[in-house]
Amino acid sequence: MRFFRGSSKQAVVPAVPQKLTRRSSGMGEIARLLNSQDGLCVLDLGSTSANNIRFLTGKGHKNYSEDLLRSSLDPALRIQDGGGNSIIDSKKFLEENLVYPNNHFDIVLCWNLPDYMEENLVKPTIDRLWSVLKPGGLLLAFFHTRDAGPDSICYRYHVNGTDMLEMQEVKFAAPGHSEKRSPRLQRVFNNRHIENLFRDFASIKFFLARDAIREVLVVR
Repeated sequence: MRFFRGSSKQAVVPAVPQKLTRRSSGMGEIARLLNSQDGLCVLDLGSTSANNIRFLTGKGHKNYSEDLLRSSLDPALRIQDGGGNSIIDSKKFLEENLVYPNNHFDIVLCWNLPDYMEENLVKPTIDRLWSVLKPGGLLLAFFHTRDAGPDSICYRYHVNGTDMLEMQEVKFAAPGHSEKRSPRLQRVFNNRHIENLFRDFASIKFFLARDAIREVLVVR
């Protein structure tokens, strides 16, 4: 915050939020595919991004977007398990989301979704993504390498170039509350857990970034 002093009053100039960017090796490989072929179908798992729509459609590709993290907050999806714990009904969730034909997409931009989804949704969601991807299709996902706890910031990623991403903090209001907060990091996957999560895919490639994010590029 910066102050300008006058003779009798102080004028305050509001701080402008700084835009964060990161280079993504995984996005670089995705971009090479986008640049080498025409008419690809891309599923972007996040809130609607004008940047991503312009980037993808500008290259002649079809863009689909689903904000699965926000959809998972629907109170109507919650049930009780055998132990009386409140969980999300994964079957109902997938009846209402990711409803596409098999082998429909060439690319899925999963971003950091698995880190922030509730436990019982993660594997069913990845299995559904396997089904809607074409054989040989690519999926890009980001995973934290350490537990940042309650201070972890959930980001929405906007494509800003062939391998550059702009990061925007995501905040949701929990059902029944007006205050918006960043979704809580649910867990930290290690390499073995990630390999198990994508065990049905043909191959997996890891990129370790400097910001404690492990990028994972898998082939269907």
